Amino acid sequence: MSLAGEERKKKILELLEISGKVKVSDLAEILQVSTETIRKYLDELHQEEKLKKVYGGAINISFFDEEPPTSEREEIYSDEKKRIGEMAANLINDNDVIAIDEGSTPLQLAKSLRKKQNLTIFTTSINALSVLIELSQQNIFSGKIFVLGGEINTTHHRVTGGFTMEMLDNIYVDKYFISADGLSKDFGITGYDYSKGMVTKKLIEHSGKSILLLDHSKVDKRTNYKMADFKDVDMVICDRPYPEDWEHLLKENNVKWLVADQNLS
Repeated sequence: MSLAGEERKKKILELLEISGKVKVSDLAEILQVSTETIRKYLDELHQEEKLKKVYGGAINISFFDEEPPTSEREEIYSDEKKRIGEMAANLINDNDVIAIDEGSTPLQLAKSLRKKQNLTIFTTSINALSVLIELSQQNIFSGKIFVLGGEINTTHHRVTGGFTMEMLDNIYVDKYFISADGLSKDFGITGYDYSKGMVTKKLIEHSGKSILLLDHSKVDKRTNYKMADFKDVDMVICDRPYPEDWEHLLKENNVKWLVADQNLS
């Protein structure tokens, strides 16, 4: 890339440091280049993991000190999350009883449940509930859908709280598909929200198999609240292989790591 191009990319990163997020249209005007050129710069910086692309622009990787809103999460690493969701769906058999966590990656699992028959699904996700209803109305999916009752978090479109925990006392599932905000060798599985973490703990206890779904940006990362240990899950599905120094940890805790790479059919 030309020096001018490198200088423009540097300017984009400087603007991100100031505001936390930028729009393609604004950058094109500031840098006096086309929107196509800006998208090219954002693609390159995204690949270099210096920013995260979202619809219409980009955000600073360190912009969020807390959990991003649902709309932001769905845009970040969307292709990777889709592959993870598709691989997770392949683990579900007809007649299974499953629980689907809230979150942008489990949402992709819900979208992939086409042609599954006679499932029983419990979810705390308002977005996943909407997807499942639509699939059912189109006769693409068949089964029973239960939304776990409780307090609605309108920012993250999930259900948590005391009522949710009471319902979970009497529910057992074959497979539980979990979302998390961080997975760390030293700190285990962590999240931003304590109430969400309590739901996760209970569902892990009440599931035959617990499967963690997360993209590579969550690996080797710790957030605010511990939800579970490595030993509490049976499987991790990620878009990249595990860090080299995690091999012993995974073997010791009997955790299987599946990679949903770009060659996933």
